[in-house]
Amino acid sequence: MSTPSCASTPARRHDIDALRALAFALVILYHVAMYYVADWHWHLKSPYAAEWLQAPMRALNLWRMDLVFLVSGLAFGLVRRGQSVAGLVRLRSLRLLVPLAFGMAVIVPYQPYAQGVANGLIAPGFGAFLLRYYSGSTWPPGAFDGWHAGVTWNHLWYLAYLWVYTMVLAALLPLAESAAGQRLRRAFTGLRGAALMVVPVLPLALYSVLLWPHLPPTHDLIHDGWLHAVYFTVFVYGYWIGLDTGLWVELVRLRWRTLGLALVLLVLYLGLLGLAQQHGVRSARWPLRVLADVYLWAALLTILGWARHCLNRPWPWLRWASESVYPWYLLHQTAIIVLVVWLAPAQLGPVVEPLALVAGTVGLCWGLTAVVRRVLWLRPLFGLPGRGQVPVAKVAEAGWCAEPVPPGR
Repeated sequence: MSTPSCASTPARRHDIDALRALAFALVILYHVAMYYVADWHWHLKSPYAAEWLQAPMRALNLWRMDLVFLVSGLAFGLVRRGQSVAGLVRLRSLRLLVPLAFGMAVIVPYQPYAQGVANGLIAPGFGAFLLRYYSGSTWPPGAFDGWHAGVTWNHLWYLAYLWVYTMVLAALLPLAESAAGQRLRRAFTGLRGAALMVVPVLPLALYSVLLWPHLPPTHDLIHDGWLHAVYFTVFVYGYWIGLDTGLWVELVRLRWRTLGLALVLLVLYLGLLGLAQQHGVRSARWPLRVLADVYLWAALLTILGWARHCLNRPWPWLRWASESVYPWYLLHQTAIIVLVVWLAPAQLGPVVEPLALVAGTVGLCWGLTAVVRRVLWLRPLFGLPGRGQVPVAKVAEAGWCAEPVPPGR
């Protein structure tokens, strides 16, 4: 089945660009907060950890990565316009695997080093650690997240997952673009009202019943069946949504209802979760998981509807953000951990330290990205097109034909 030409592509959807940038800004704030939320595992933990952060963090955690995969699926469909399957696979592989390899080799290693030193299982000395890290040596059990593999991708796991989903969907494109595939897509984009709020949740709930109890999240790519099912499904949902005018109009129309539904579901979920934890009711785990699925989808509908309603305009910051978001994603978690190691001895307190950590992370990402954008050989290592190519920021009026891969967590 032929794909639409660039000439038929509608004007650029600024709300999708803005949503992509804001979604990854939220990821940065989330990872800063992970340092401070009590009783949640992260690479390093603050002495100022607070239990009150658990509720807002859980409210975000139930949908934040699903939103990222949904937007990535939406971008896949838009990039598909005017691209052959082979060209799409090549473009996506370059934009995902090269930054992943570079990130694991250069950007990520300080994270396991700092975690291992903090755990008392790795001796101080970053140079000696790197020699051992690159040689494929074994590590003491629990030295850092991913110690058993010898190396780790930490926050870059998303790139590996997105590449796999991209390859799978690319292989399925002949089926997806067939008459039967188009009928299925139209059935999805034709959902309205309550059906739009309920039907897409059914596969997610089924995964929670069949997979979640047996396949907990691992982020190791191989043994992550439940998350793969969920993330690939919302990735396909994004691909189906695309720029379908009728569905986007419906999302805007429902935005107040989905917002109200999401808030009610969140309060209900947190309340029941608190009661179940207080009384040790393990039988409540499965109903709570399904309730979380319903909340997840209501939150995604709300975000898409309000983004379309409020963000579809050429914001002055959008051109810069569209090209900077990928380098920021690659850099931000290592920047956070470097600053944590530097700031912790100063004992700045539970107010000043988080503010300094956020400001410092923004400053480091901003400065390093400014260098990356100007150095030709660094650009592809951070997922950016070469200077000889037309960057995203310069094709705002030309539609999505040249849109590069969106980054992730």
